[in-house]
Amino acid sequence: MVPMSYFVGLSALLFAIGAAGVLLRRNVIVIFMSIEIMLNAVNLAFVALGRRLGSMDGQVIVFFVMTVAAAEAAVGLAIIISIFRNRETVNADELNLMRW
Repeated sequence: MVPMSYFVGLSALLFAIGAAGVLLRRNVIVIFMSIEIMLNAVNLAFVALGRRLGSMDGQVIVFFVMTVAAAEAAVGLAIIISIFRNRETVNADELNLMRW
């Protein structure tokens, strides 16, 4: 039996990697993938805590988070493709759509 601290530690490590990717990278696709890594880290923590408590609540929450993540991935990739077609770049520093 694997201790719960291993799962929580792995979840924290994955979340830290995702947060570093969001803060340090300028490519929109890499930022998007980093957000997905952070969502998966939270899912792992929910499942580990649900298993520890002996309830299905963690897995139910993960189901809803994965549903929202799938919709977010579809909409996010569509927005990224649309921006790339208009601006021909995926560099976050060069995207200034909200400016005058």
